[in-house]
Amino acid sequence: MLADRREFPCQVLEMSPGDAVVIAPAAGGVGEKVIAYLDLIGRIEGVILSQIDGGFVMDLAASPRKRDKMAAQLTWLANKDVLGLPEDRRHERVVPDIRHSTVVLDDGRRYNCKIIDISLSGAAIELDVRPSVGTNVALGRMRARVARHFQNGVAVEFISAQEMLTVVQQNLRMH
Repeated sequence: MLADRREFPCQVLEMSPGDAVVIAPAAGGVGEKVIAYLDLIGRIEGVILSQIDGGFVMDLAASPRKRDKMAAQLTWLANKDVLGLPEDRRHERVVPDIRHSTVVLDDGRRYNCKIIDISLSGAAIELDVRPSVGTNVALGRMRARVARHFQNGVAVEFISAQEMLTVVQQNLRMH
């Protein structure tokens, strides 16, 4: 969608967390604001930096957190075929309303954590400790298993999938 609110189909040829090369039937003018909804990425917005044959290059306006999430998604998209990664996640991930919770290990040790995102089948959490992959833990009141490590924490898979995301979020409250 261009600044005058006209909408056109588009295709992204190249993209980074900072800019995108877009092919579209209308290019808009340099400096014009543009918004696009991209499959697998979501909403992006920014301004047109330059025009190219059949489209434009846009500078993306995004917070540092959104740029980090976009970088992770673009990396996954670029490597999923090479690494044989699954085609898609089983469930959509969202940022919960309540982000602070507690992780409890089998031996009773408790650690405060921050939920990065959560789905019906698992969660990514910022955590100061690194329980081994496969370790059983409780996130709030939900039983889970550590699935993998990443730079600032761990990903857990819930042992029994939740019926509704609201149930998941309600179970994260600390008591």
